[in-house]
Amino acid sequence: MLGPLSNTIHGVISFTWPMVLISVIILVSFRIAYLFKNHEKLVLYKDLLILSFIIYILCLFQVVTFQDDTSWASNNFIPFKEILRYNITSNLFFKNVVGNMIMFLPFGLFASLYLKSDNIKLPITLTLIASVSIETVQLAIGRVFDVDDIILNLLGGIFGYLIYKLLKKIGEKLPSFCHSEWFLDILSVIALVVIVWVIITI
Repeated sequence: MLGPLSNTIHGVISFTWPMVLISVIILVSFRIAYLFKNHEKLVLYKDLLILSFIIYILCLFQVVTFQDDTSWASNNFIPFKEILRYNITSNLFFKNVVGNMIMFLPFGLFASLYLKSDNIKLPITLTLIASVSIETVQLAIGRVFDVDDIILNLLGGIFGYLIYKLLKKIGEKLPSFCHSEWFLDILSVIALVVIVWVIITI
């Protein structure tokens, strides 16, 4: 069942890796230059979080603005029309329904982490703004507008927020050294390595 998602992820990687590589080199070099010039201390876990979010947004932008051949009839303005037409066990369901939720799960998680928001309204509002902007721009550039994508993106944002809340609860029960900067630095590096490994091997 995960085949369609795996193929989609591999497609995104093959499509976006040149942009990701160039962006990482430029962003990291600018950040290092800034730290040296201003004699500031590197806080690795914070910089990795921000860098990850920037790369995620760049990949999201490149994927959602990729031009394809569509007609006005392909647009969907009726809520749940596209969602309900897929068989829940079909490859298209996993690719188009589950895939759209997963695509915005990091957005909800990053927004909640960055804002340290215990209230779901703010990260969900930001998710809604991003999703509506994407669908509107897609309509303007000749891609498909689908109101169901907005619904699924919102669900992904909600799941991201729930993961944030779960991580926060777990963090509150951990010993004090787990909140120290050195521990968070090590944890962020391990998490980054694991994520890259999963993306490459999935």
